Amino acid sequence: MTDRPGRDGGSGTPRAPGASGASGAAGPPGSRPDGDSVGRAAGTVLTVLGTGTGDTAPPAAEALATATLVAGARRHLDAAAGRVPAGAVRLELGPLSPALETIAAHLAEAGAAPHAARRVVVLASGDPGFFGIVRALADRFGPEALTVAPSAPSVAVAFSRAGLPWDDAAVVSAHGRDRRTAVNVCRAHPKTAVLTGPGAGPAELGADLVRAGTARTLVVAAALGTPAERLERLTPAQAAQRDWPEPVSVVLCLDEARALAAGRRAIAGPARPAGGWALPEEEFGHRDSMITKAEVRALALARLGPGLGDLVWDVGSGCGSVAVECARLGAAAVAVEQAADAVARIRANAAAHGTDVQVEHGTAPAALEGLPEPDAVFVGGGGRSLPAVVAACARRARRAVVVTLAALDRVPDVRAALAAEGFATDGVLLQSSRLAPLPGDVVRLAATNPVFVLWGTRPSPPPGPGPGEDARGSPGVPPGPVPAPSGPDPVPTSPKEPLP
Repeated sequence: MTDRPGRDGGSGTPRAPGASGASGAAGPPGSRPDGDSVGRAAGTVLTVLGTGTGDTAPPAAEALATATLVAGARRHLDAAAGRVPAGAVRLELGPLSPALETIAAHLAEAGAAPHAARRVVVLASGDPGFFGIVRALADRFGPEALTVAPSAPSVAVAFSRAGLPWDDAAVVSAHGRDRRTAVNVCRAHPKTAVLTGPGAGPAELGADLVRAGTARTLVVAAALGTPAERLERLTPAQAAQRDWPEPVSVVLCLDEARALAAGRRAIAGPARPAGGWALPEEEFGHRDSMITKAEVRALALARLGPGLGDLVWDVGSGCGSVAVECARLGAAAVAVEQAADAVARIRANAAAHGTDVQVEHGTAPAALEGLPEPDAVFVGGGGRSLPAVVAACARRARRAVVVTLAALDRVPDVRAALAAEGFATDGVLLQSSRLAPLPGDVVRLAATNPVFVLWGTRPSPPPGPGPGEDARGSPGVPPGPVPAPSGPDPVPTSPKEPLP
């Protein structure tokens, strides 16, 4: 696949010191000084070959036959063993920085001994420019020093084997990255391709989707382009119960009822929602005008910042307008609501807008205990327990918490709850007036009820385990139970302010 060890790791990778360029300054051939063009020493070649998902390009055999160093994952090196000169250095890719240093040192030998040409070949899967090692190599040695011969991207091959177009798919890499991002994209979008990695294979993805209650079909594509190639369709629960040996190339996560987008497309990737955001109240079913007004929703969304790969909680969801808007903007969304009739309304609103929203019927904070950790949380409402609920949400939120309320007396307690969890706090009193018609084809200003919008932002990511793990060592599992408030007044879960 395209995202295996030694791929996209180039951001911040130090470049080789010095280079031979227009100025004639000495340095390792193929290395790149900041701000200068790359000069390539005679006979020095750095070739990147995509393998495994299609026919090998004609230059590949020649490049391998003249290579003095061949780098790649073990399976790539083993597959190429018969075509590599006996004296060539074999470099198995693991941590990327040491590998880049080895390549730079090998190329530098050509500068010290011009008669000893150095030709480096890097083997990768599929298209090495797509979530691949080309990024790191170009950052270190410069794009002009590279010759790239891609094979077919594993994502394209997997979708072709499944008989599906993929211009409308979300593509996310879980290799060497926090798995929760891939899981959130799978939850939010009907067609997602996940580039797998250690700790982020079909079993782990399936288990996370089961915990989220997300109904999907997984298409597991393994060993693409080889005699051992296989595709399997199965449920997340089935995938979670299996052992998956390498190499799994890619996992397609599909809502099969929506896997074929209608109409012609001009831009690749998930479709942008029509109609913008902060939709009118009329776009949602709601009871007795119990809905977050569009003006308040606009500011709340701006402070939540929902996007692709995020997870947002909407606590005290009411009709689910905030959760649905976050889902329309690409985030995975969870709506927490205690009223049974409101739960049904949230599901209906999510379906009407073509979004997936996980709905939890329960009272905060107890209903939050089993939920995966959010990037941002919206809390609407009031009640004596509001500060305790805000504190419970802030303990779990990775980035931001936004709270709306009408009671001035509760503002200090909410701000204190956010500050106690390390958030920088801010807020406004939002009062708007809408144009309302009067007889004679004229308008007046109709004031809406004032609403406090308070928010807290985490200054830096919370300390904790490495990528893909929380305090229990498993993505998406909350670090511990959230204590319920001691008072008898749980936060209302339908706290939205009536429209005037």
